[in-house]
Amino acid sequence: MDVTHILIVNAVGVAACFLALWLISIRLKDVSFVDSWWAIGMVVVAWTTYLLTGGHGPHAIALLALCTVWGLRLGLHLFSRWRKAGPDHRYVVMLGKAQSERGWSFAKASLMMVFAMQAPLQLIVCLPVQLGQYAPTTALGPLAWAGIVLAVVGIAFESIGDLQLARFRANPHNRGEVLDTGLWRYTRHPNYFGDACVWWGLYLIAAETGWIGAASILGPVVITVLLTKLSGVPTLEGPMRRKRPGYEAYIQRTSSFIPLPPRAPRG
Repeated sequence: MDVTHILIVNAVGVAACFLALWLISIRLKDVSFVDSWWAIGMVVVAWTTYLLTGGHGPHAIALLALCTVWGLRLGLHLFSRWRKAGPDHRYVVMLGKAQSERGWSFAKASLMMVFAMQAPLQLIVCLPVQLGQYAPTTALGPLAWAGIVLAVVGIAFESIGDLQLARFRANPHNRGEVLDTGLWRYTRHPNYFGDACVWWGLYLIAAETGWIGAASILGPVVITVLLTKLSGVPTLEGPMRRKRPGYEAYIQRTSSFIPLPPRAPRG
């Protein structure tokens, strides 16, 4: 099967899954669970590609294994958080505005603003695990090993950050406070930074397989832009500034994305 057919099969599968999830969201009147499918769906794409290509070589196995560990860990974490915390406030506000200002129904708003947007983005972001499995390989080289190390570091960074945040939120004495210890002392978004590391690491593995794998660079570029400029940092920090009085000072002393030593207070 050539690479075009692989991409088409994955596109059809992704579209079918998001369509089914959209129908479920209409019944629930909530779309927040889609965040968990963002990660788990990429695992499905990785395994579908592996089966379609026959899994030839260590690069394919490395991509499959790392994507599976990352996706299942993150997806189950986000699903569990949704079950405990309920609807994500950001989705509630976004869809509420579409309904009140544009007159859209919940079904139309959720389709147009969530599911129809996330489906193609999921396909694009996980290009490394699709294109990187296409060419048969025999041995991992320096670039692939660098990618494996970067992806493992990213998984660990994201997992530790999520664990620290969950423990912080579980303590009632921390209500209204800002988490600025552990990894959160060095970056305001260790989970997002870890996520980006994973996908740049997977890209390095894919790039070593040839020009087709190298062409998947759009994937890590898109996820990095999403996390830092669009759906990640900006949508989270606005409400945090309004809800937590100490968050502005936290912004002044703490790196937004790349972990760095805290800055000294101004003045």
